[in-house]
Amino acid sequence: MKILVSDNLGEAGIKMFENEEGIEVDVKTGLPPEEIKSIIGNYDALVIRSATKVTEDLLEAATRLKVVGRAGIGLDNVDIPAATKHGVVVMNTPGGNVITTAEHAIAMILSLSRNIPEGTSSLKAGRWDKKKLQGREIYNKILGVIGFGKIGSIVADRARGLKMQVIVHDPFVTPEQIEKAGFESVPLEELYRRSDYITIHVPKLKSTTGMIGKDAIDQMKDSVMIVNCARGGIVDEADLYDALQSGKVAGAALDVFEKEPPGVCQLFDCENLICTPHLGASTQEAQTKVAVDVAGQIIDYLKNDTILNAVNVPSVTGDLLKKLGPLLTLANQMGSLQAQLTKGALKEVVIEYAGDFKELDLSPVSIAVLRGLLTHVVKDDVNFVNAQVLAKDRGIKVTETTSDESGEYINLITVRVITTEMTNTVLGTIFGKNELRIVKINNFRLELIPTGHISLIYNYDKPGAIGSFATLLGKNNINIDQMQVGQEEGGKMNIIFLKTNVSIPSDVIEKMLELELVKTVTPLEFDM
Repeated sequence: MKILVSDNLGEAGIKMFENEEGIEVDVKTGLPPEEIKSIIGNYDALVIRSATKVTEDLLEAATRLKVVGRAGIGLDNVDIPAATKHGVVVMNTPGGNVITTAEHAIAMILSLSRNIPEGTSSLKAGRWDKKKLQGREIYNKILGVIGFGKIGSIVADRARGLKMQVIVHDPFVTPEQIEKAGFESVPLEELYRRSDYITIHVPKLKSTTGMIGKDAIDQMKDSVMIVNCARGGIVDEADLYDALQSGKVAGAALDVFEKEPPGVCQLFDCENLICTPHLGASTQEAQTKVAVDVAGQIIDYLKNDTILNAVNVPSVTGDLLKKLGPLLTLANQMGSLQAQLTKGALKEVVIEYAGDFKELDLSPVSIAVLRGLLTHVVKDDVNFVNAQVLAKDRGIKVTETTSDESGEYINLITVRVITTEMTNTVLGTIFGKNELRIVKINNFRLELIPTGHISLIYNYDKPGAIGSFATLLGKNNINIDQMQVGQEEGGKMNIIFLKTNVSIPSDVIEKMLELELVKTVTPLEFDM
């Protein structure tokens, strides 16, 4: 079996491949996309970091490919739905660089506070800018941590050790869990208002892209300092530039950028900016660990069919995977839908199985629900292995029930999510052998295929409602591919799931919300 390593990988991982009987490894880094595409058909496995882009086009040419292994956490460069469609397992190494990234954020806070980069460069240039580079202490300053996952919680703990006052905002972690860890849970607006420093540790989603922009910065304390070691694009770079120039933001430290490498960037003209080229995970210890982890996982899969840390399939035997395949996809999509419909911190997830499941072990299906649910709220590292642990760590109660009676369906899965603000229920089933359907959301009956560009629309059940937004979409060259309309039982509202040829842009959504009979418009994303 042949393995292609297309990005830089720690030597320890390469040696594991070289020493494994029956494995042949080629290390070819820095190849342009067309060249990788021309040779990928010769390989059973592909090992990447962040440089190689695993696209639909590349996967079409990868006729032998069984597995893609990412030495690290982030999978922004992998088209996971396309990989799933082509039967390619996608693995990452979620635990390898958590501490390293957290330590980098702390290093950025200290470097920013004491002007260490500028002090170094000015001294090497022959200047003694002692007065100009006066810094500030971090002792007793307030650090606002946005996102309390693995990395954010470690940053909070390290900052507490430096005697900073730490406040935390994470809408998907209950205040009780944050307070149990010894920190103060606050609303986002309060965090902006009180923090001397703000550090960001959230995934990059539609809801978090540009979240630190002008509106957010205007709410912050004058002379705040901002650190982003999460993902580029969460901080709006143009708005940050303006705030650095005006002095509203006294300093910023960025390890990530909207475009990487960023090339010409106006932020680099700001003396009160320090930056690093995405070094959060770049320590010798972390790179050795992720190299060893990814090599071990790929060898185990190719030789023993053992799946570890996969993001698109659970850790099960091949035979069970074939039987559960459609159910796993349905469960993941139901969890994903719940995450996007539900507001508030997660408290409880109830999964009910009703009907004929042919005595299958349904525990992987429950894990798929959690994986789909948590992917939208946890930074980058949710997979079929760690989903249960992440739920437990966040204080989420998970219960499962089964019954033989499923009403009008052969089998039915019900996912009920209870948060600090609401309870939401989604029902799904399989038509035929593998046709996925969402058949009920709370009191709305419908038939929804959970794939593609979908938007959820609530509108008043009156004549002209559908025509009004359909006309608007047409004027903006957006085609409606499919429309599912459900009606509230005994109510005055319709729920419409609209499948379009492209994702509806935010400016068009704003125009839809101005229509008299449209109440809400929510774009949805599905990752499998």
